[in-house]
Amino acid sequence: MQHYETAAEPPALERGRLARHLQRLAVTMLIVFIAPALACAGWWASVDRPASWRQAVWTTSEVLPPPETVPEAAVYIMAARTGGMKGAFATHSWIVTKREGERSYQRYDKVGWGSPIRTNAYPADAFWYSNRPVVVGSTHGKAAETLIPAIEDAIDTYPHDGRDVNGYRLYPGPNSNTFVAHVLREVPELDLSLPPNAVGRDYLSGGRFLAVSDDWRDIHATLYGMLGFSAGWRSGIEVHFMGLVAGIDIRRVGIKIPAFGQFNLLPD
Repeated sequence: MQHYETAAEPPALERGRLARHLQRLAVTMLIVFIAPALACAGWWASVDRPASWRQAVWTTSEVLPPPETVPEAAVYIMAARTGGMKGAFATHSWIVTKREGERSYQRYDKVGWGSPIRTNAYPADAFWYSNRPVVVGSTHGKAAETLIPAIEDAIDTYPHDGRDVNGYRLYPGPNSNTFVAHVLREVPELDLSLPPNAVGRDYLSGGRFLAVSDDWRDIHATLYGMLGFSAGWRSGIEVHFMGLVAGIDIRRVGIKIPAFGQFNLLPD
């Protein structure tokens, strides 16, 4: 019986194949992540905006109804583009709650100064650096009343103390969006995920690398928010790279474009 030996590929051929794979990967990353981010930065550079936080508008936007006109309990997750050129790539998010019968809202923000979590530092639906906020999602009535204690527990147990040197990092996290994403993961009944341009949301609280929601409807894997993926009913299918997110939304039928955000393909 004859035995045949298969010759190994020459090293130059192996290196050439690897180089082609790396080139394809680089082109893919350029098209999917970098090009949209640069396009969004070009658009944002042309937008009229305040030169500093002192010149920005921080008053109510009247996006939310006056609390005294809504007797039922309510929970709102809100977001608005942030200031400076950061606004080309990122939003700031926060939480608003109101118990049944209360005549005022409670607003919770994580910011880079002062106490770990700020309460009512701004009107509930205030402009953020003059940028009008949007309601990412809301819950009302008995469901909201039931969830508010769990939300408050999640806020109280947020592990990143703002007074610690590592308790707040603008990029890649933990930041304001890390805080809100933490609450949404701890209270999956809210059934929400933050917009894809909420930079910092993919940094898992506590420095974890993997998180699976309690209801098993979402999984998140990340390397400190810099590289990873999410998959599930709430997240859809996402890949994140350097804080930029690309993907598709299965539930709402939409696409997630880095820096720009989400664009739904079907009407609400």
